[in-house]
Amino acid sequence: MSPRYRGSQAGRIIAVVADVMAAVIFLWILMYLLDANGANDFVRFVHDTARWLAGWSHDLFTFDEEWARVVTGYGLAAVVYLVVGHAIANRTQRY
Repeated sequence: MSPRYRGSQAGRIIAVVADVMAAVIFLWILMYLLDANGANDFVRFVHDTARWLAGWSHDLFTFDEEWARVVTGYGLAAVVYLVVGHAIANRTQRY
């Protein structure tokens, strides 16, 4: 746990939730790039969860290569969750 959030339990919780959300999305990107078995239950669970979390951004870009669309669309969502989640966690620290 980052020492920045030691004083605020709410800040810690928000930061952890943001980290978990981003980690699921990054895990899906990695699984996609490594051509994980789509019939596997765990791969489907990670994909469905990442798709839900990145629903607003997963088809945002129109690159010709599918891998580029996956990396940028899902990656953007993960970065936004990290930045916004940690910004909110930092704000709770001040109050």
